[in-house]
Amino acid sequence: MAIVIGIVLLLACLLLGWLAVRRVRLMRGGGVDLCLRRRFAVTDWHFGVGRYQGDEFAWYRLTSFRLGPTVAIDRTELEILDRRDPLPSESFAIPLAASVLRCRGDDGKDVELAMSGDVLTGFLAWLEAAPPGRGGYRQAS
Repeated sequence: MAIVIGIVLLLACLLLGWLAVRRVRLMRGGGVDLCLRRRFAVTDWHFGVGRYQGDEFAWYRLTSFRLGPTVAIDRTELEILDRRDPLPSESFAIPLAASVLRCRGDDGKDVELAMSGDVLTGFLAWLEAAPPGRGGYRQAS
């Protein structure tokens, strides 16, 4: 029984170590902290790290063991629908100083991103910095 408990604890430590090393590597490679949700219930916010990779914004969920990004957003297909402050009911899920962007890709699926002011400034600058002739993001009217 003690051996089984020891093995389970060792595996748990290895998995937590993997998640910690993964986050550090993502942040060192130019990552930013932000929350994302694809289904629009209050409890569906997930913390993660976003990275800019050319025309793609890749988001990695912190509690995921997958090697690649959980969500990838192409800037040439992105439309910003709305920008708002977090609702009081979301205060436990995302930081209060965050702004929430509702975005839509060409696939018609909406996604919300909650990020701090500095991260928001960088995200909007990345969207607007599309190379000439590529058509940048669309702001919903």
